[in-house]
Amino acid sequence: MKMTTPNTYQHLQGKDFLNLTDLTPSDLSLLLELAHDLKKKQKSGELYTPLKGKTLAMIFDKPSTRTRISFEVGIIQLGGAALHLQRDDLQLGRGESVEDTAHVLSRYVDGILIRTFHHELVESLAQAATIPVINGLTDLVHPCQILADFLTIQEKKGDLAGLKLAYLGDGNNVVHSLMHGAAMTGMELTICTPQGYEPLAQIWEEIGELAEQTGAEIQLVHDPYIAVQGADVLYTDVWASMGQEEEKQKRQKDFEGFQVTPTLMALAKEDAIFMHCLPAYRGLEVATEVIDGSQSVVFQQAENRLHAQKALLVALLGKYR
Repeated sequence: MKMTTPNTYQHLQGKDFLNLTDLTPSDLSLLLELAHDLKKKQKSGELYTPLKGKTLAMIFDKPSTRTRISFEVGIIQLGGAALHLQRDDLQLGRGESVEDTAHVLSRYVDGILIRTFHHELVESLAQAATIPVINGLTDLVHPCQILADFLTIQEKKGDLAGLKLAYLGDGNNVVHSLMHGAAMTGMELTICTPQGYEPLAQIWEEIGELAEQTGAEIQLVHDPYIAVQGADVLYTDVWASMGQEEEKQKRQKDFEGFQVTPTLMALAKEDAIFMHCLPAYRGLEVATEVIDGSQSVVFQQAENRLHAQKALLVALLGKYR
């Protein structure tokens, strides 16, 4: 891995990260390179604190394990500090506008992370703020997850271009960001959903021109046995996301046959890896033998949330040296 120069990320300083498409393909490649380097530093015990004196406000409208802990630990390791805030901790919970909240936080902290439901709220926050805003998850997209996913795939498979990734499950925020990422990197992505659970049309429109430029191939099928043929990576997610708990029984019926089983894994390449953004429900979207098996990289994938997001924090809030 080549060394990154101090000025490489200068154009990203102070910018927002609401969607993978806020980056160019070159930016994405550079962030992943930085994440690899930061992981090496952390594993070697090197103290590296380019964000000394920086503070990140973290707003959570949704419960979180990986997003909260990885960002909080990440900025601490980089020398900064984090404030964990729920909506009821702020006047947002009593009706203060998101714009006023953005103006106030911009005068106190150096960056804002938000994990919420409506993507429009994040866009409004970013438009009003004068400091970087990071999308920790919305119902539309989950860009931070895909940074960690691609870091993991690079560690296991090398170059992303030309790799075949098969996604089985709901056409949700994770698959929307996978579509963006695949289009940016030239991957071959096969999305497999039951009828009626396809990704949004607007995402297909967003990736069309970009996929043509990078040579990415992104297709939709409804047969899991077709989707996984010759795949390098099998990926799944929960069938009912947060806010969809009332649909759980219906979704379990609709997604019958979409569980990632040893039989499906055997149709992929012999050295295929299994990925899941977690939390996972063993016996629903994935068989226990698969998620706990030798091909599973779900905990390496979870760890890489830390390293990928540290790279994002350094690029947006600080200077690499």
